[in-house]
Amino acid sequence: MTKETPKIVTRTRRRDEAAVKDFAFTQEMVRSAGMSEFISNYRLEAWKTYQSLPMPSVKEEAWRRTDLRGLEADRFRLPQKEAYLDLAPLPEELMRPIADGDHGGQIILMPGGSQVALSAELAQKGVVFTDLRTAEEQFPHLLEKVLNKVVKPTEGKFAALAAALADTGVLLYVPRNVEIDQPLHSLLWGPGVNLAHISHMIVWLEEGARVTYVHEYASPTEAGQTLHVGLVEVHVGAGANLRFVELQSWGENVWNFTHERSQVEADGNLDWIFGAMGGQLTKNFADLDLIGRGASGRMSGFYFTDGQQHLDYDSQQNHLAPNTTSDLLFKGALIDRSRVVWQGMIYVAPGAMKTDGYQANRNLVLSREARADSIPGLEILADDVRCTHGATVGKIDPDQVFYLRARGIPKVEAERLIVEGFFDPIMQRIPFEGVRERFQEAITRKMEVYHG
Repeated sequence: MTKETPKIVTRTRRRDEAAVKDFAFTQEMVRSAGMSEFISNYRLEAWKTYQSLPMPSVKEEAWRRTDLRGLEADRFRLPQKEAYLDLAPLPEELMRPIADGDHGGQIILMPGGSQVALSAELAQKGVVFTDLRTAEEQFPHLLEKVLNKVVKPTEGKFAALAAALADTGVLLYVPRNVEIDQPLHSLLWGPGVNLAHISHMIVWLEEGARVTYVHEYASPTEAGQTLHVGLVEVHVGAGANLRFVELQSWGENVWNFTHERSQVEADGNLDWIFGAMGGQLTKNFADLDLIGRGASGRMSGFYFTDGQQHLDYDSQQNHLAPNTTSDLLFKGALIDRSRVVWQGMIYVAPGAMKTDGYQANRNLVLSREARADSIPGLEILADDVRCTHGATVGKIDPDQVFYLRARGIPKVEAERLIVEGFFDPIMQRIPFEGVRERFQEAITRKMEVYHG
């Protein structure tokens, strides 16, 4: 009997064969009429930058693991005024309080409209918490103070697009030494096939201010692609304290691109929490800049991907002054054919002595075809520092499953308990029971679908 020689099949993937399509947006879509000269010039200059930059491709290091060729970029359009009236309504469960007690203020952003509420007490203290369009009309002096200070439109094609065409967003301004006890909450609801939701979030705390702010992105799953492009700019003044929670529960059809940066001045503190549960493809740049002596920041991320979701986080912890501290922990679980990319860097500038930086990424891969790429990094240009990093990619320990099953717990329930235990260190960092419940519900839902 002749032994058959096995066939070796190689698939050469020529990723540069087709260029990524560009968007069909035009300069006429740049809102500048009736705005201050500064805001108008900011938007128009951002548009010029957008036009000068090509669409990202896998040839660029930052995008090497995220292929955009499936994006139907030329089909997207901006929502018209009150477009939300003809689109999927906001589910009532998303309006459930996610913080203990009442909110000090709440903003609901919808396609072509918004709802804004802020307590009279906070308004009397000079707190500004409003949607972007209202800020452009009523608080141009504040926007002129904060625009182009944290994230520059020149940082990338999508950063420039958001700066030029943002038609929704939030301005939160907290004056010097104002402390807000009740949390603030905002939600961007983004339904609509072929709609582009372009947002600009600005959070500015003056010296000694303190606030907790929760922002959510959400949408239904629909039959075609939806786009979100966003900027998030955060400034924490000297001695100020910000707890900032971002939750993303996009529908499975959403392509999501964000540039985010937080600056923390001397002795300021930022507790920054990310949660990602939805979307088709996400590319997120998140930078923490510690710019003053004694500044500290903590970045906590949790995600659970399924189906063919693709999540790409690119984080930077930039120590730009002495005696600064950063702590990053991202944990995620993956099932089906989903993929997660995390690339992190701790950078210590010359002269930034006594830096203490830590970063870790832990992944639990539950399916043979799921994939996690975890790439930590250090760049240290100063002496007398302590910086550590680490990353792990693993599976559920069969001994743990056996232990639970031996005690009468079914396999499906055992695996769910192990996943919840894996996430517990991140859950302990989340300040609100409502946020923890929202994520735990997503874990249960995805595990049920996975086990069929």
